[in-house]
This record gives sequence, structure tokens and C-alpha cells, in this order.
Amino acid sequence: MRFSFFVSLLTSVLLLASCGDREKNDGGMTLSPITSPFNNTDVTGLGYARDFALTDHNGKPRTLADFKGKVVVVFFGYTQCPDVCPTTMAELAGVMQKLGPQADKVQVLFITLDPERDTQALLAQYVPAFDVRFLGLRGDKAATDKVAKEFKVFYQKVPGKEAGSYTIDHTAGSYVFDSQGRIRLFMRHGQAGADSALHDIKLLLAGS
Repeated sequence: MRFSFFVSLLTSVLLLASCGDREKNDGGMTLSPITSPFNNTDVTGLGYARDFALTDHNGKPRTLADFKGKVVVVFFGYTQCPDVCPTTMAELAGVMQKLGPQADKVQVLFITLDPERDTQALLAQYVPAFDVRFLGLRGDKAATDKVAKEFKVFYQKVPGKEAGSYTIDHTAGSYVFDSQGRIRLFMRHGQAGADSALHDIKLLLAGS
């Protein structure tokens, strides 16, 4: 009993929000096996982050089931994010390039947390600029709140210096699903890097 509790305590990790000057605590997540072959956080069997119902930047309704057969990487952000979002997207684009032909079995999804400014047209310009295979997803305020709650993603507007301007503090990391649509990994921004993401995605592809 004591050993199980100790293991559980050791393997709990926190999600941090950081797309501005602040950091926010967003609850806990439990690692699966301690001997995980992955470099990033193994969240196999996680009880949330199960699905979404949003519209892509081409105007097509999308759910996770649409991408069955592919490893899916889901990142939450917004197009006017000054640092974390473009850095993450650029890293994922680099991963796709290094995967070569295997990249066709990977789908990267960018879910906006700023539907007020991130229109379908803007997402259609921004997201494929990193890789033409990437898809931007959006919903109205209610749909955005719902998917953020399902994935336990923190986000909050931070007023800017000019009237009406703002940034958004948000959870900085990517969720990764295997080809069967099962949640497997959380890749925290700045924790392991592109090479680590490449390693883990290749493992998931090998097991698909």
C-alpha cells in the first residue's frame, strides 16, 4: 500500500500555462509505467482528453475519429501568440520533415483558444504555413470552452497596454494520440525538444 502510494506521488506531474509572462497551474496528470519507452510524459489511459467536435480551416466539421489510422498531435494556441505557439508549430514542422514518408501517417491539429480573432480564413493562412498537412480547428466560445474543459487546458485573456488588445495565457503542451485514437503522450513545451518528439512519434508509428 505504501509503495503504491509512493509511486503514484512520484509520477504526478503538473501542466503549466505559459504563453505570456505568467505561469499557471492546471491540475495533475499521472504517468503510466515508470519504465515507459517514451521521452515525453506517458499518459496512456488518461481519463480525459478523449475527443473534440470542431470545424477545420476548410470549413469541415471534425472529430478525433476522422483521423483514425494516424498518430494525432493536438496543440492548443492562438495565431497572435508571440512565442510558445509559433515555436511549437515550427518544431512540429521540423519533426514532419525528419519523418520523411512516415509523416503522411501523422496529423497535427492546431486548436485555437481565440475564436474571437482567429477566423477560419486566418487559420487557413497561419496553420498550413508551417506545414501544408497541418489543420487549424476552431469553434465558437461555447465549443472552445467545452474542448478546453475536456482536455483540462487552462486559458485566460490578459489585457494588453492598448485598449481592446490582449494576449492569452494557456497550457503549453501537445497531446498525442496513437493510430487507434487512444491518448498516449503529453509533450510539454520546452521539456524535451523536437528530437524527443520525433523519437516518441516514431515509436507510436512502429506500434500502429
